Amino acid sequence: MATFLPTSSSHGLSRGEIRTLALASLGGALEFYDFVIFAFFAKVIGQHFFAAGQPDWLRQTETFGLFGAGYLIRPLGGLVMAHFGDKTGRKRMFTLSVLLMALPTLAMGFLPGYGTLGIAAPLILLLLRMMQGAAIGGEAPGGWVFVAEHAGRAREGLACGLLTGGLQMGILLGSLVALALNGFLSPEQVGSWGWRAAFVLGGIFGLLAMVLRRWLKETPVFAALKARAEVEQQMPLVTVLSAHRREVVLSVIATWALTVAIIVLNLMMPSLMQTLYGMPAGVTLQASLVETMAGAVAVVLFGIGVDRWGMRAMAPLATILLMAAAVGLYRLAPVHPEWLLPMAALAGIGCGFTGLVPIAMVRAFPAPVRFSGLSFSYNVAYAVFGGLTPMAVSALMAHTALAPVVYILVATLCGGIALWRMPDCEAPASRFAEAPSAEGGMPGRGPNLDGIA
Repeated sequence: MATFLPTSSSHGLSRGEIRTLALASLGGALEFYDFVIFAFFAKVIGQHFFAAGQPDWLRQTETFGLFGAGYLIRPLGGLVMAHFGDKTGRKRMFTLSVLLMALPTLAMGFLPGYGTLGIAAPLILLLLRMMQGAAIGGEAPGGWVFVAEHAGRAREGLACGLLTGGLQMGILLGSLVALALNGFLSPEQVGSWGWRAAFVLGGIFGLLAMVLRRWLKETPVFAALKARAEVEQQMPLVTVLSAHRREVVLSVIATWALTVAIIVLNLMMPSLMQTLYGMPAGVTLQASLVETMAGAVAVVLFGIGVDRWGMRAMAPLATILLMAAAVGLYRLAPVHPEWLLPMAALAGIGCGFTGLVPIAMVRAFPAPVRFSGLSFSYNVAYAVFGGLTPMAVSALMAHTALAPVVYILVATLCGGIALWRMPDCEAPASRFAEAPSAEGGMPGRGPNLDGIA
């Protein structure tokens, strides 16, 4: 029978670990800003990069098609970066992802429009957007693996929570920059050059993040794998699909719930509230900011909860809160409009559920194929459900105004069950760790690599 010993890492984070988490989270926020800023200026982008003779609705559709291309390429970019992350190291891919995001963003800020380049303008913009999608496909999975392996078993939840919160703050930063430009500049100035300033600023942000990440060190887990010649020899994805199918299925289901929480509760919320219930645009945008800020805090707190009490204690609580948030936001707030901001805050807290998903996936896959397993599950699920969720909700709205609630409840319940059944979620890790076996490994976990310098 395995014995249990206190872990040295349970006493807190060192200064080096704090610096690593801070730099990783800041870099993630800046990179997500680069990815989402496109959506905030979609209308003016369409005016610059598509023929002026086209109807506005067609240019808007074409622009959002370019935006969607970034999501479609995510799985491919994520798989390629994860492959090399498992073979050559986490740090290299973690740094490459931010460079691959920064350069296209900067180029978008200076790219001539349709009037100068003709059809080449939207084609180049499509290529740049696909580069961004490839980068973001490796950023989140690579970031979660990187910070979790640096923090060690006892602080995986805190580490992943801080990075997830950083990603949400990147979305918030994009919203604030868009609001600032539209507030300080006239519509003509925004349409002429103001929108470009947002992209140039994003490119500078990205390059800054790349410089900061050069100070990061390779994770101790991968360093130990390399020192012991235990790096995966065959293609990591082959191992994932042959030996870890259960983990992949559960991760995909959990990621479905994650995408629904982000898309339906956050990204679609302003337009749904305006369309279904006639709420003013300004009020719904305020609610979106409140929800994003609350969510950024909640994912950190839920991560700390996992470290303290374990996934099996936190998953039911997160599931119930997310379901309650859906009812509060889309059922109670329309009846009592003055409750919108409090219900938006509750929705943000409910989105703390999204912070549990990466923690569970990091723990589900063994170190030699962790990056590939997490990246494949997360990006495939996001590509599929990220595209299907808005259409599914819109189709259900033809039958009931409660379509957002119904869809969130179903996805959240499935995701909560998946989190409950994910491997290695049985005990709180902050107090105890299994003692190494005679072969130098953890029972059921392979080589004991966490914390090895």
